[in-house]
Amino acid sequence: MLQPSGLHTFHIPVMGLGYTVDTPLKVAKFGISSVVSIMDDFLLEDMRKIHSKKLDLPFYPISDSEEDYRAKRVQAYLDLLDIAIHAQMEEMKSENWEKDGKMNQLVALLPQDSEVARLFKEFRLADPSVKLELKAQIIRLLTPGSIDVNIMTKVDKLNYDKEGTELPREYSDALSALRGFAKSKLRASVVFSAGMNPALYSYAEQFSDFFPDENGKIKKRIILKVSDYRSALIQGKFLAKKGLWVSEFRIESGLNCGGHAFATDGFLAGPILEDFKTNRKELIETIRQACNQALSEKGLSLLPENESIKITYQGGIGTAGEDSFLRKHYQLDGTGWGSPFLLVPEATSVDEETIQRIIEAKKSDFFLSHASPLGVPFNNLRTSSGETQRLERIEKGRPGSPCYKKFLTFSTEFTEKPICTASRQYQNLKSKLFNEGKISQKEMTEILEKDCLCEGLSAPAILAQGETPRRNLKAVTICPGPNLAYFKGVFSLKEMVDHIYGKITLKLDSDRPHVFVKEAQLYVDYLKKEFQKLIPEASTKQEAYLEKFRKNLNLGLDYYRDLVNSIQMDSEEIIEKMKNQLEELRAEIEELKPVLG
Repeated sequence: MLQPSGLHTFHIPVMGLGYTVDTPLKVAKFGISSVVSIMDDFLLEDMRKIHSKKLDLPFYPISDSEEDYRAKRVQAYLDLLDIAIHAQMEEMKSENWEKDGKMNQLVALLPQDSEVARLFKEFRLADPSVKLELKAQIIRLLTPGSIDVNIMTKVDKLNYDKEGTELPREYSDALSALRGFAKSKLRASVVFSAGMNPALYSYAEQFSDFFPDENGKIKKRIILKVSDYRSALIQGKFLAKKGLWVSEFRIESGLNCGGHAFATDGFLAGPILEDFKTNRKELIETIRQACNQALSEKGLSLLPENESIKITYQGGIGTAGEDSFLRKHYQLDGTGWGSPFLLVPEATSVDEETIQRIIEAKKSDFFLSHASPLGVPFNNLRTSSGETQRLERIEKGRPGSPCYKKFLTFSTEFTEKPICTASRQYQNLKSKLFNEGKISQKEMTEILEKDCLCEGLSAPAILAQGETPRRNLKAVTICPGPNLAYFKGVFSLKEMVDHIYGKITLKLDSDRPHVFVKEAQLYVDYLKKEFQKLIPEASTKQEAYLEKFRKNLNLGLDYYRDLVNSIQMDSEEIIEKMKNQLEELRAEIEELKPVLG
């Protein structure tokens, strides 16, 4: 059971279903933490088969006829990762450190102020008499990156047995995934994203690993991905009242991120981070008191005094200067770097064709789409093979996708048992209504935008291994954040990590705005589109929402104006550019104001 690492100041967040599915096998040995989606048990089973063969480990398939097969597949794959990374660490510890090997690669990736790097330098120069003790010191500090898992709380459909009878709630997709993680050997965290799911959160109470043991250690931890302080407080207290401790809040930009985009009501990242910085002590103490009270009532060990809550940020970070400023100014415990790692084959699983499509894409090819059957805006790439396939199917008069995995089957508009809005069945039924004049062209266009994310987001992991996905479904859907448009080329792991730490500077598109400005631009564009949706008979509620959104955006721009005037964030040239861009955005918002009058 591997201990999580503290060697690095950044982590690699979950990306799609497949892009980070085996990232721990690639980077954990270097102390880099990453997040694996455990929503697609079919993909996990396929990847377990592939990696078992590579690692010369026995593979026993878990068929869908087995009881609780979904949880068993999740557990089996995570246990494989644990075994493989444990072996990698043992191999690195026992290799000859005098020669260039994995240990040298690890040290080369570390931040410049790393204690391990300092000791290793001493080791290489030391007399033989002290080398053994120095090596022992380093090994005590040498822990792999955490193999964390992600459960998107909204992906939680109920399931049925072979006779069509609905199974109990604990066999739903999200609860089954959590059970697989809870039963695994991992000492790691589950990242809950996309908002609160009370049934899922409550289910964690069933597993002792989520509670402190007699030594106060928590084997399975909880991380919440949140959009603002209020959400963190509400969800944190909900879990705490059950004795479940939140170890980390991962603040993610509402729009300047990959995958699904959960826009806030115009609240920008800077003011949100300021909220956490100001209220951090109160947040931790409030949650601690509620958690300890619940633990006491359950007769369990209380939290150790030194048990705290990490606060991190992810979404659109692109330079070492931005990363350093965010960590220092907002007193963050770390950052998440996602989309840029899609161009690092040593870290993520992206097939070569898709990498080339990303590199060749224009900025306008990165867009916020209606592709997700969840009905949530979804960051997409216009030139992906998945988009090409979707359009070809429409052209042939056969819109929609065959629906095999059924993770996003939530619509009961036409059927008693839910179906997916991206499925051929649903889109055919909608096409009939359109042909009968019962729905508008606008509505039909939005429906046809829905795409099969279950297949498209998992295919690249299989393709990157040189294998063929099930049923030969090779089309890839990629969900990069807008920030990726400014990175061009394929990078080594060392190049990207050195870029993050400021050891080198990768050449980015010169038009790239500061992370804060880019997010503000995305929010202004989002607001403009919301205005365009307004009809003349718009309700007072709609108008009030837009006014609130506009007001919050303006407050965010005021905050940034004061920030760039009072703090040395970057070079004078960048600060002047930021000031001009912020004023341009304010002018764009003001142009929208009269419409509300």
